[in-house]
Amino acid sequence: MKTPAAGKASAIESAFERRAARADQLAAEAPIAAAPLRFAAGLYRAQGRAAARIEAENAVRSFSGHPDRDVDRFLEPVREVARFAAREAPAPLSVAAGSRADEEDATARMRLLVYWEGGPEAREDYLSRAMLRPYVETLRSANRAPGRVHRRGQCPFCGGAPWIAARRDGSDAEGARRNLACSLCGGEWLLGRILCPSCFEEDPTKLPIFQGDRYPAVRIETCLTCRRYVKSIDLSLDARPIPEVDDLVSLSMDLWAVEEGYVRIEPGLAGI
Repeated sequence: MKTPAAGKASAIESAFERRAARADQLAAEAPIAAAPLRFAAGLYRAQGRAAARIEAENAVRSFSGHPDRDVDRFLEPVREVARFAAREAPAPLSVAAGSRADEEDATARMRLLVYWEGGPEAREDYLSRAMLRPYVETLRSANRAPGRVHRRGQCPFCGGAPWIAARRDGSDAEGARRNLACSLCGGEWLLGRILCPSCFEEDPTKLPIFQGDRYPAVRIETCLTCRRYVKSIDLSLDARPIPEVDDLVSLSMDLWAVEEGYVRIEPGLAGI
């Protein structure tokens, strides 16, 4: 079996480690969110180890990109993610993860493939998303696009759902650009600022934005038509944040949105 050189992390493992390091930093700076951030740091490291194993044990470019064909080649590495969650996640996630960490291969395959097909229950299956990410992000690092229906508003590479948005500097004419970030492969894609990523409403009067003084870079971008929202982080103010990680600091804004009757398009790392 090929393995990375001793003591040297692969590029994909390093990408997960950067997210983990950011979570560790924020946990020290924001005690109110320390618990979910510490869990996120550990989760990223478990995903990084799984991705490094997948990369080392397989010729990634020979993957079909169809999990039903590839699953036997990545199933055991991604069990590391479930085992981590069983040890470290809060209940009831830890209980669910414990039952999945060592379940029969046939059942484990079925759960991952059901999530991949995107049925109504997929949105709530935190563990399958977390377990599939090392595989899908490894495909992205090899530029091996998965075979999946690509629906409008979802990731153009892997078809994953957007779980956070980032606003970056654009030209004077276009203003800040909005990029959606994928919950499965970690990639980003550009989407117009005045457009709901869920139902594609374009009427600005139906797309209210909410912001608070406590987190000036964070916005809740809602849609009155479908009652969905996406949280966005303004990187034009500070380029250091990693949106999917920094998202955890402002969970109170998600709780407010839920109380107001909105549903996040895709839950973040905290499951909200």
